[in-house]
Amino acid sequence: MFKRAIRLILIALLFWLPSAMAEIAISSARIWPAQDYTRLTLESKQPIHYNLFSIKNPERLVIDLDDIEINAALNELAGKIGNDDPYIKSLRIGRFKPGVVRLVLDLKAQVKPQLFSLKPVGEYGHRLVLDVYPMVAIDPLMALAQQGETKMATSEPAAASTLIEAPTIQLKSSAALTPEAVTPAIKPAPLTRTELSNRVLLIAVDAGHGGEDPGAHGRRGTLEKNVTLAIARRLKEQIDDTPGMRAILIRDGDYFIPLGGRVEKARKAHADLFVSIHADAFVKAKACGSSVFALSEHGASSASARWLAKKENEADLIGGVNLAVKDPYLARTLLDLSQTATISDSMKLAKHVLKELGGINTLHRGHVEQAGFAVLKSPDTPSILVETAFISNPNEELRLKDEAYQEKVAHAILGGLKRYFAQSPALAKQQIVQGE
Repeated sequence: MFKRAIRLILIALLFWLPSAMAEIAISSARIWPAQDYTRLTLESKQPIHYNLFSIKNPERLVIDLDDIEINAALNELAGKIGNDDPYIKSLRIGRFKPGVVRLVLDLKAQVKPQLFSLKPVGEYGHRLVLDVYPMVAIDPLMALAQQGETKMATSEPAAASTLIEAPTIQLKSSAALTPEAVTPAIKPAPLTRTELSNRVLLIAVDAGHGGEDPGAHGRRGTLEKNVTLAIARRLKEQIDDTPGMRAILIRDGDYFIPLGGRVEKARKAHADLFVSIHADAFVKAKACGSSVFALSEHGASSASARWLAKKENEADLIGGVNLAVKDPYLARTLLDLSQTATISDSMKLAKHVLKELGGINTLHRGHVEQAGFAVLKSPDTPSILVETAFISNPNEELRLKDEAYQEKVAHAILGGLKRYFAQSPALAKQQIVQGE
């Protein structure tokens, strides 16, 4: 009888053990490789305790995870490392010692890692995020020049060698485009770094959302992040075909960029304009039409604009931002005169683009709206946000997936850019001498 009582007590104690003693299961493991950086995400129902360190010769990152179960989701992560990943060569997973699972990332070069935790938000549970950045951040203007040099080398290998060398980026000012200058003509050869520095008009094209942040969902499963990237790529191609203009894609793949990072990338490239592309959504499926937004100094122009800005600004929570890294752009106050002038130019640009969109789709509202969109908070670059159509509307969802409609949207945005440059003097933005 005594032994039976002891046995019952032991069984009861097992049920009373705190849940923290059980191993944590990884519910999903994802990787998002990109030239800007590679992100690795481990999702679970409970927070994960971790330790990160690096080993040299060869270069490796090591992550020790406490009380983690080695399950199928975790084991599958190693097979998701592709040969095209710019920074991670391979990944190994194993039990290092009781209570500790070790992840070893074999690297292709030295990197700057950031490892941080995210609390549950939206459809996500707890997330442990590793961001692997290059030691030297990629210069967007240099990357654009190299794209031109690569294309030139492919088409004209003999002439390309004379165009690649450019020791410095000289100070130049942009000149206003005449209506004739923005008329489509023969497709120009890709620009070299020197030509880029001589002030062609550079447009930053921002495909909204990406990576961990899918954006809005259509009823047929269409993801906003895929639609915006498709339209952004088409817009870039059309801009690059226009004499005197070039485009840089803020996001050129399925990965997440924080809102402030989008602003910073455009400014580093010395972009003349910033165009953020999105697909609207609403709880009622009948909502439809295109919209264009600019930043506001004095509050939103309507309750719906305020609601949309709040929703778009939550992208950082969904996509996952390392809060330990301060963002100077999102904390910026809108009090200086340069911001006021920039908003004025943004409104002019937005009106031109809205008019062009009205030629291919119903307008949700017949005027430009304003609100506190974080992605539009550049102090010196006119910036607009284009809601191309409602992905929550079944008919417009189908149109957004249609390649012909994507081309029309891109063409309409380009038409608005041309009208803006034809009627307004381009901003005299200065290039920075290399090394400063």
